[in-house]
Amino acid sequence: MKLTLLAGLLGAAILATGCISTVNNRTTTGVPFVKDKVEGRYERPMVPVFEAAKAVVARNGALVNESTLYTQTNTVRTIQGKVNQANIWVRVEGVEPNLTVVTVQSRSKGGAGDLALSHEIEKQIALELVK
Repeated sequence: MKLTLLAGLLGAAILATGCISTVNNRTTTGVPFVKDKVEGRYERPMVPVFEAAKAVVARNGALVNESTLYTQTNTVRTIQGKVNQANIWVRVEGVEPNLTVVTVQSRSKGGAGDLALSHEIEKQIALELVK
């Protein structure tokens, strides 16, 4: 009976974990259906916003990767990093010449969404732009 219960719990844990899409158009393992993204809009050109995002991620943790997505109609640059053992993805998209959208996504070490960290990073990017 205990073995059946343990097997059932193990099966449920495996089914609860799945693949999620990140803001840099890749996938990673994680708990699906959990809010983990925060979006901000800034009336600034894309390049200063991207540099501010890089500075914030590097200051809070480690910058792992930065890339440019060429398949989009708008210019899109992404950053991947680690902050407090959580994975961070930042998408910086130039919608208009003077309007930029920043999307911050974070997942904890176990794959659960970390909305508070996403919000904190997005707020720090906004404060970095004010300096």
